[in-house]
Amino acid sequence: METPARFPFRLILASGSWGRKWLMEQAGYPFEVKPSRIDEPTEARLGDCRHYVGELAWLKAEAVALKEPDGLVIAADTVGWLHGRVIGKPEDEADARRIIKSLSGTVHELWTGVCLWHRPTDRQVCWQELSLVRMKALTDDEIEAYLKTRKWEGCSGAYSIEFPHDPVLTIERGSASNVVGLPMESLEKALGWVAKMW
Repeated sequence: METPARFPFRLILASGSWGRKWLMEQAGYPFEVKPSRIDEPTEARLGDCRHYVGELAWLKAEAVALKEPDGLVIAADTVGWLHGRVIGKPEDEADARRIIKSLSGTVHELWTGVCLWHRPTDRQVCWQELSLVRMKALTDDEIEAYLKTRKWEGCSGAYSIEFPHDPVLTIERGSASNVVGLPMESLEKALGWVAKMW
């Protein structure tokens, strides 16, 4: 695979997420940040989380790519999924409390959709990745203490996983980077393929 410093395309991260920026920085990729700023629906249109994140990642990539003359746009969307419903970002503290109570003591799905969009050719590579996340059963006092940390702000599922060991969350399947919001293992493979083929 191409090393980050020699990657042949200008990389554009279509996200304002601190977690995605952190992951890209840790991997050593030079990149620009240009958030897509699209409206995100709160329900899965087709009743399926995989389609939901796949479609949103594509829409985010499109929103940024069509404004760029060249480069490779990286867009992603991450949401939780429990009992057939999207677990999105909380609107406020009361909504975060509701979400955390619904996840407490459960294992839920965490889906990320990723779309790479090359300009000016408009070639695209898209995929979706699943992780299973267990949240320990929390008391009301523990929930209130967690809310005071403000870690739920802007985060799907009203949580932000801590490294290397989270006191509340356990990843039972899938990668930790996927839970943060950008599956770096599969992204690195895709970027390596793109660098050789495009």
